[in-house]
Amino acid sequence: MTNTPEWAEDVKAESDAHTAAENAPETDPLPKSFTPGGTFFLHAPDTPPAVWGEGGDVLWAEGESLILAGPQGVGKTTIAHQVIRGRLGLQDTVLGMPVRPGKRVLMLLMDRPAQARRAGHRIYSKDDEKFLNEHLVIWEGPPPYDLAKRPEILAAMCERAKADTVLVDSIKDGAIGISADEVGAGYNRARQKALAEGVQVLENHHTKKAGTNGAEPNALADVYGSTWITAGSGSVIMLWGEAGDPIVSFRHLKQPMNEVGPFQLIHDHASGLTTVRHAVDLLEMVRIKGVHGLTALDAATAMFESQKPTAAEREKARRRLAQLVDKGLLAKVEPEAPGDPVRFFLGRARLPSREAS
Repeated sequence: MTNTPEWAEDVKAESDAHTAAENAPETDPLPKSFTPGGTFFLHAPDTPPAVWGEGGDVLWAEGESLILAGPQGVGKTTIAHQVIRGRLGLQDTVLGMPVRPGKRVLMLLMDRPAQARRAGHRIYSKDDEKFLNEHLVIWEGPPPYDLAKRPEILAAMCERAKADTVLVDSIKDGAIGISADEVGAGYNRARQKALAEGVQVLENHHTKKAGTNGAEPNALADVYGSTWITAGSGSVIMLWGEAGDPIVSFRHLKQPMNEVGPFQLIHDHASGLTTVRHAVDLLEMVRIKGVHGLTALDAATAMFESQKPTAAEREKARRRLAQLVDKGLLAKVEPEAPGDPVRFFLGRARLPSREAS
């Protein structure tokens, strides 16, 4: 049975007092916690500030949680350790994308902490022990209370650890029965309370055994548990493969802005590092197509490794091509005949003149 620390009892008492205060009659017609609507909406940034990512390619947005979902053994904890190492300022990028440093990280290693410790040993083995002791705090095993039943506990643990970042590994171990909506909603409230206190939240989570008809999961519905688990998160990444596979697939199922990937990833189990093995280079595809141009169907077929990409996949490919047009890297040419597809060419490319043809 887990011993409840004294500070957790104090937090519970403080929370009960705060709840009573919240239920008291409101005397101030406009409490300071409110924000004027013009300030809130008109000063929003064009792109979300990134904890992990840059520009519109954001995997983890500031003030929004990131879920790394997947079955056992596909490298969720390995990638999480690398992102946390970036938050500690010990590495600049993960999967080729920058990670913004923070101050101190709390790791809630609730799911197989011994295994997470071995993975971390490989990744942090060359780092300074004193620095890690000052900037990285570990909690092993279940939290002092179920996070769905006591939503204030997650933020309180971060406050006690003086952490501005928390890794929840994994969600199912922090709240029992997450397939139930009331539990999922309770856990989401815990997550939102931590975010409201300025803590950046990274979460490891699991999937259902497989996607539709046993296929690779590629939708939010394939993530295990109540819909409130993914609904309350800003970004969801799906990893898929067999346990221990050195190569796994990466799909960005929910995005703060642009969709990143899909990729194939290589896990180097000896070093604990992960790199991108394969990503479709649309500019190179356009170059190869030459005067024939590239269509959204061509791009979707390559990006999603499907001879019959869905309408949603074709639209994702079209958006990716449109982003390259906005950057001036590609030129978009409308069809001359009804029913013909839009084609994309390199930014300085031109169709052959009709006289030349």
